[in-house]
Amino acid sequence: MSEKKILMLVGDFVEDYEAMVPFQILSTLGYTVHSVCPGKKAGETVRTAVHDFEGDQTYSEKRGHNFAITYDFDDVKVEDYEGVVIPGGRAPEYIRLNERVIEIVKEFNKQNKPIAAICHGPQILVAANIVKNRKCMAYPAIKPDIEVASGQWCEVNETFTNACVDGNFVTASAWPAHPEWMKEFIKLLGAKIEI
Repeated sequence: MSEKKILMLVGDFVEDYEAMVPFQILSTLGYTVHSVCPGKKAGETVRTAVHDFEGDQTYSEKRGHNFAITYDFDDVKVEDYEGVVIPGGRAPEYIRLNERVIEIVKEFNKQNKPIAAICHGPQILVAANIVKNRKCMAYPAIKPDIEVASGQWCEVNETFTNACVDGNFVTASAWPAHPEWMKEFIKLLGAKIEI
């Protein structure tokens, strides 16, 4: 049986839970998760941020952990992966400026491979110009980006726990949606849980 791999695109101040939890879930299912960051190599780390919902007009932010980079960004070949995970936080707003990040996401979409994006992660889908006529969900502040890119906004429930599926896309608003978001991504991957 060949090794099954998932790519995860991160950068400094990626949202802590949105990187750590999917990494652990997918590893538990037997996937090798390659977390990569433009300009970084395996063995380095990115700093994370913890975003929380504490009654303010938007999320609060606190320093999180150091998250390990497990693979060299420059060595990524889309054909080696079953799917890609794009966590949120502040990382998507600037790693989307990297042309190779955009090429990678476009290639995953072209090959119809599962793409899981959460919170601010869909900013990368917008930058890759692949949301037109697609249903998407994100942190509510990203709604205008999706609509300007001719995507169709999926409503976020008040507990931030729902996910939206459209073809090979699984999107969600924030880390409280992990159970639904990961469940739907796992379905798209065709993974089976055997205990």
